Amino acid sequence: MSKKSILASIFLIFVGIVFGVVLVSNFRGGVELGFAGDPQVKLGAPSPIKSSNFDYKSLSKPFIEVSKAVTPTVVAINVTTKPKSVGGDGNGDLNDFFHFFGPDGKTPQAEPEQGSGSGVIISSDGYILTNNHVVEDADAKGIKVVLSSKHELDAKIIGTDPTTDLAVIKVDRKDLPTAALGNSDNLEIGEWVLAIGNPLGLQSTVTAGIISATGRQIGIIRDEQNYGIENFIQTDAAINPGNSGGPLVNLNGEVIGINSAIATTNARYQGYGFAIPINLARSVAEDLIRSGKVRRGYIGVRIQSVNDAMAKALGLEKTEGVLIQSLEPDGAAEAAGLHEKDVILSVDGKEVNAANELQSYIARKHPGDQVTVKIFRDGKAMEKSVTLRARTDEKLTAKNENSDENENRDAEHEASTPKSLTLDNLGITVRPLTADEKKSASVENGVIVSESKHFGEAFNQGITGGEIILEADNTAIHSIKDFKNLIDKHKPGDAILLRVKKSNTIAYLALQLPN
Repeated sequence: MSKKSILASIFLIFVGIVFGVVLVSNFRGGVELGFAGDPQVKLGAPSPIKSSNFDYKSLSKPFIEVSKAVTPTVVAINVTTKPKSVGGDGNGDLNDFFHFFGPDGKTPQAEPEQGSGSGVIISSDGYILTNNHVVEDADAKGIKVVLSSKHELDAKIIGTDPTTDLAVIKVDRKDLPTAALGNSDNLEIGEWVLAIGNPLGLQSTVTAGIISATGRQIGIIRDEQNYGIENFIQTDAAINPGNSGGPLVNLNGEVIGINSAIATTNARYQGYGFAIPINLARSVAEDLIRSGKVRRGYIGVRIQSVNDAMAKALGLEKTEGVLIQSLEPDGAAEAAGLHEKDVILSVDGKEVNAANELQSYIARKHPGDQVTVKIFRDGKAMEKSVTLRARTDEKLTAKNENSDENENRDAEHEASTPKSLTLDNLGITVRPLTADEKKSASVENGVIVSESKHFGEAFNQGITGGEIILEADNTAIHSIKDFKNLIDKHKPGDAILLRVKKSNTIAYLALQLPN
């Protein structure tokens, strides 16, 4: 055989081998033969990630490290409560949507009960931070703490603060693992967080989520005087009954909140939980450990948020700040020269755009502390130094010193004006006040809203009927004629600032005349 023939044969053999490999590969990539030659369907595709150097486990590493570091500092708290009277649901006047979630509430019985919650160790010598509602009804010797090591210890209450729903308890143990406390003022929406606690009796449970909102006020915390401080961190990390008092932790392993409540219709996790910011919790804990009670400074104002219409009526360039509705007599704000209708823009350089933002910041201060408040008044911004004072009961009235003159003026007006006035563009009807109504409300002037049309301008701004309109555009109202004259001075699109009183509370509301 010639050399050329041998080379040709080798080439043909090589082509045949390559063809066979390709044919078999294509055949196996589609269907494979099963028993008796039946075709077997093969579903799916090869992995799209081709690089063998990709380490998917590295994505989990921060969560793993934080869980290992923080879990030993989290405890389970088992509480035996004092006997309660039969009846009720254990939630007082809480609404049906927001709930505290530990201890797991049951219908109160006329005998002791048991509940559970969580806590976080904040000092190596046994101080533990938790929620007030976890331990507030505990029997004298009814608090047991279970460490992550499964050791069970007796605990005693050091102090509680119902206005923030926080409490400190203590166990007699040294050299305990202690949690790192972060800075809740630096939180950002979208930041990853872990919730660690003992939900539904499942000890040392870790769930992950993000911060979905900050500065939430949900109306769940109230003390005996119906006062509460709320500035919740909202998260979608799964939390359930038993998580209460446990930490919300960032990926640096720092506690940035104390889990306290959930938004739910069935007392179980449905997507949103709420935690008390650690900066507020730290301040409360320090006071409770130091003296067993909280020494809280008060600025002495009743405030409300500013909306678009109110900003326009006040002359603000943009919607910002909180409006002072009224001042506590002899309170810190009054002494510093703050006035009703001042708009607080910031405190110590921190912007304030909601009532609870100012409230929660001041709550971290003590009587005697000074804060710098930036306010807007009569078209100008200025700063005032306020020395905080201790809390006193507020007694707010809307009185005018020239009472005799006012009564005569009211009588003259009422004799010459209609018995009621309906303003269709605002959706309200007003009428004069009777002498008994003035006495009962402790006012000397004003007109009362007898009807508010549903979803009208006034209704949408919070006037639902029964409000006494004391002033409009900084002018006292003595009759419905006064009120009508002031309204008639405005053109469509203008905003009118009203000072009103309802249920012994003074408020400012802004109505915008429809175009």
